[in-house]
Amino acid sequence: MKRLFTSVFTFFAAVCLTACSLSVPGGLSGSNTTRENRLGEPFSAQVSISLERFQGSGSIVRYGEGDWDIEFDSPNTLSGVMLSFDLATEGTVTASYKGLSFSVPKSAIPVKAMLLDLIEAVDTAASKEQLSGEEKDGMLAVNGALDGGDYTLTVDSSGLISSFEMPGSSLEMTFTDVVVSAQSTTAADTATETPAVTEQ
Repeated sequence: MKRLFTSVFTFFAAVCLTACSLSVPGGLSGSNTTRENRLGEPFSAQVSISLERFQGSGSIVRYGEGDWDIEFDSPNTLSGVMLSFDLATEGTVTASYKGLSFSVPKSAIPVKAMLLDLIEAVDTAASKEQLSGEEKDGMLAVNGALDGGDYTLTVDSSGLISSFEMPGSSLEMTFTDVVVSAQSTTAADTATETPAVTEQ
């Protein structure tokens, strides 16, 4: 009887220890960690955008909080169109094409909405001292929520933006050739801006 009791106790102890080891957060998937936050630094990059049937690409610049430009090279309906976001001071979004300014074209309305989500996510994360999230394959995935839905903002090993996704709206943005500017500028200063370091 004593031997039976000892065997049963040993079995339950082994089960408990196994359950505890499996329930450790991050034990089986990616590990939760923190990383240097460089999202607040002015940068430029190439961006590829996918939103349901929309496919586009172009160059994007972050000058500072709420101050962004994106110039499209595809699709053809938006090629050469630049959207300028001045959200911190005037709260406006303007479009321009070969020096002419006009209201945002109808074909760019979905793009405008998803870029507003990107800007809000990046500017919110940029205000934090460090980024925390799940690390996998050298990337750090930072999860959050906006009025438009949940998102995942991914940064590389240097803490620079790599991708932005909103699964609920089938939005995916991928950033390449990220270049950090030496100092904060505004859209009016781009003619004299000198890129500092290429990080990707």
